[in-house]
Amino acid sequence: MTQATELEQLWAGEFGIAYNERNRILDERREAFWTNLVETYGIRSVLEIGCGQGGNLKPIAAKLDPHDVWGVDINEDALALARLHAPGVNVVASRARRLPFRDGLADLAFTVGVLIHQPETTLPIVMAEVVRCSSRYVLWGEYHAETTEEIPYHGQSGALYRRDYGRIYRELFPELSVVGEGLLTQEEGFDRVTWQLLEKR
Repeated sequence: MTQATELEQLWAGEFGIAYNERNRILDERREAFWTNLVETYGIRSVLEIGCGQGGNLKPIAAKLDPHDVWGVDINEDALALARLHAPGVNVVASRARRLPFRDGLADLAFTVGVLIHQPETTLPIVMAEVVRCSSRYVLWGEYHAETTEEIPYHGQSGALYRRDYGRIYRELFPELSVVGEGLLTQEEGFDRVTWQLLEKR
């Protein structure tokens, strides 16, 4: 069994459900970031890879037609909660490395706290799927480090990595250019994640 398959099974099962329990309450403060992003860049449709319980989908669907908002996750418990939190949004069970969508599905395709859980072997595949499903913008919000660092995570090895995701994206996909970036803090409803918005040229 590959490391990617092991991690997918881990997140699909009790480990993922325990994560849902730890993050059961959605943080309403995220709304300000997503409202500003959608309005500033004229985004009309969105796909989140690794949507969890809908913590990002809920504020996005409040600004857009929910039928133009998609989310995928590997954990069925999380998807059931996402349907409750963001009614009308399209949520689908799927692995991040093989998304069941056509090319250019949404104006924006993004991850928040998902690439950090990808092993080195499949990280480029997941990134390629994010880029493929975007018609214009790609956003990543992840733990940043100048060089790759593995971080212990709830007793699991090989389950969390800090990396320079912006550099990796631009090396793999030179057609992407940075149009926005920053740090999302706990005061904004996020767990101190670095973010970048990339545009396809």
